[in-house]
Amino acid sequence: MEEFEKPPVSMEEDTEMEESDAVENPKASQKSSSDSESSDSEEEADQNEQLLALEYELSTNPSNYDAHVQYIKLLRRSAEIEKLREARENMNTLFPLSPEMWMEWAKDEASLSNDSNFESVEKFYERGISEYLSIPLWCEYLNYVQEHDPKVRDCLADGISKARNLFERAVTAAALHVSQGSQIWDAYIQYEQAILLTIDQSDIQAKEKQVQRIRSIFHRYLSIPLASLKSTLLAYKAWEVEQGNSLDAEPGDVLGISSHVASAYQKAEEMYNAHVHHEEQITRQDISESERFQHYMSYLDFEKSFGDPARVQILYERAITDFPVSNDLWLHYTHYLDKTLKVGNVVKDVYSRATRNCPWVGELWVRYLLCLERGLACEKEISAAFEKSLKCTFSTLEEYLDLFLTRVDGLRRRISSASGDGVLNYSMIRESFQQAADYLSPHMKNTDGLLHLHAYWARLELKLGNDLIAARGVWESLLKTCGSMLEAWKSYIAMEIELDHINEARAIYKRCYSKRFSGTSSEDICHSWLRFEREFGTLEDLNHAVQKVTPRLEELQLFRLQQESKSFTGATDQREETLKNTSRERRKSGSSAIDEQPPAKWQKYTSQNKKLHKKENTQGLNLAEANDGEEKEGKVEKKVNEKQMKDTKNTTSRLYKDQCTAFVSNLNITAKDEDLHQFFSDVGGVTAIRILHDKFTGKSRGLAYVDFKDDVHLAAAVAKNKQMFLGKKLSVARSNPKQGKRESLAHTAPGEEASNQSGGHGRSVSKESGEDSKGSRGRKRVENIQLKGKNTFAVPRNVKPLGWTNKPGTREEEDEKPKSNDEFRKMFMKT
Repeated sequence: MEEFEKPPVSMEEDTEMEESDAVENPKASQKSSSDSESSDSEEEADQNEQLLALEYELSTNPSNYDAHVQYIKLLRRSAEIEKLREARENMNTLFPLSPEMWMEWAKDEASLSNDSNFESVEKFYERGISEYLSIPLWCEYLNYVQEHDPKVRDCLADGISKARNLFERAVTAAALHVSQGSQIWDAYIQYEQAILLTIDQSDIQAKEKQVQRIRSIFHRYLSIPLASLKSTLLAYKAWEVEQGNSLDAEPGDVLGISSHVASAYQKAEEMYNAHVHHEEQITRQDISESERFQHYMSYLDFEKSFGDPARVQILYERAITDFPVSNDLWLHYTHYLDKTLKVGNVVKDVYSRATRNCPWVGELWVRYLLCLERGLACEKEISAAFEKSLKCTFSTLEEYLDLFLTRVDGLRRRISSASGDGVLNYSMIRESFQQAADYLSPHMKNTDGLLHLHAYWARLELKLGNDLIAARGVWESLLKTCGSMLEAWKSYIAMEIELDHINEARAIYKRCYSKRFSGTSSEDICHSWLRFEREFGTLEDLNHAVQKVTPRLEELQLFRLQQESKSFTGATDQREETLKNTSRERRKSGSSAIDEQPPAKWQKYTSQNKKLHKKENTQGLNLAEANDGEEKEGKVEKKVNEKQMKDTKNTTSRLYKDQCTAFVSNLNITAKDEDLHQFFSDVGGVTAIRILHDKFTGKSRGLAYVDFKDDVHLAAAVAKNKQMFLGKKLSVARSNPKQGKRESLAHTAPGEEASNQSGGHGRSVSKESGEDSKGSRGRKRVENIQLKGKNTFAVPRNVKPLGWTNKPGTREEEDEKPKSNDEFRKMFMKT
């Protein structure tokens, strides 16, 4: 079945059809009208509900930009004129309006006013063009003035002057826009051509003057790199033909026009060709906002390379219109203007707009105040800008501090200079400082920023205010807030010393020397007081300071040692607990120190020793059966001792791996920790002292470990080696457990337990018998063993076992090796 489109129905036919339907079916007509009325009432009720919700939102949160926009849209739809005006004004006090919103506002006001009230509408256009660059808004403004201003419309002298001034403003503000600037130029030329038509043909002089004006505008138009250059050239040549000037050149050719116009046109065309790539990038629709922003920044760098501030400013304005809340863009823009224009209403206007678009950026407000000061703005204007800035919310307290300091800097400069306002006086500086202190002190306690503020304040109280009492009051107020800050006390003292008030400075030292500061600051203030008395005080003053400071220093030193000891003890306990947990986990998993793989050389020796003992056992050399049980028991005990000793070595190595430790020997057994600490007091840096005691008698073994906080102090301690201490020449050496272990293994024959001496200290333990070199327990065990046969069960320390051969170049080489086990036995009995 074919489908046919219905023919369009005119408005008259549609009206007739509705009337006929109403006559033929009056009930249906009434029903449809009632349905439409009900839907309208429902829509109106829903709209009122939305308006109430938005009004509540704006009353609680007036900074909600989107709520303002939605509220204005709903009011415009409901045609509530007064509320709409109020809503727009409220929004504009907080935010700049977009060009589209300004055009809507101006059109709404124009529809409600007549030609006699056109000036009020012009004000809306003026406010709109001052916030963002918008070619459509400028064109609307120009058209409105030409249509509704009677003087302009009737081409009166005043009206023509007004229109020309407005067009020149538009050319300055927007005609350099590469892609849309031609709209301003075309409107300007059309207006001047319209004036030409109103001139009487008999007035040849006036007509020629107007023709020359239009030609001049064309020449300016053709010298600017715009997208419509070629079409503009064609329009110009056609216009010249209308004026009776014959141009035989081809369309688009510069031949036939004046040489200077042709040269300007060619330069503009070359420049446009260089810009066209960047124009295409920033106008693309298939890219993200971040990419577009980057294209703008690249375009700006390119434009700056030509050195034309007017073109750079137009491009910045275009970027701002697209990215109005980009604080980086506003910072770049204002910095460029400060560097190129420095002063003027243009820079001030841009800063004003920047702070309206990005009020949360403290740096913009600071630079705005400096711009006003450079432009010699009055105090009222600067004060108003400063008060606005305090109502904004910044991200950091440092921004508020910078703002207050900038305000004080400006007041100080203008008061000190002869050109300052007559209304300025020092009380304004004091009020600004007090306002800053009240706002920042609760949030910036013990900070350098707050100290800087009060130091600056106290200095100005002395220099500009000439009030010493007020300066001291500034420091006293700071100490109430930041009394635990050493620099605050030092700065206060420095002020009194600079003023040669020695007694006052001494009184401040007496107030603060006993306070507890962080770190080493308490010692610093004590030493500072002593240095002060040496330089400024009498001998009695110095003695008095020493009497006061010495107990304080001893107390602080003792407290620090206690804290360091606690911290070291805690760290040691934590390590020991970790070692216990690790050992417990190993026992649970069935691992032991015996199962650990020995080094490669030790493995080689072990295999050789096993073969040697196996060979001797095959020759019938065995222990007596009566000693079998005791020997097994000894072997078990030996393995346990070996594991305990190895765990001790590992523990010691781990504990002192990262420590700077000195080993002290030949120590008087009556020496205590305090004595050793006093011995190393000139070295300093002692963190812990551990005197070794016998585990059975509890008496000192004459050995100790002393920990230092770094290698520098350790090296200084080692330098005290061989010095007398409590009647004995003390031996001090760097502790290195790993080195002692290596030396022990290097000098011990296989099958023997090395003498575990770390740096020449430690106890010699026999690995075969678990013997302590200073004890007798292991020795008694050896004496009770009965020898039977020719079995060699023990090897003397000064004799190497069979099968051991010294390599050439070793330290010890024997001329003759033992030939039998009997010789070993005889040698053993001799020892």
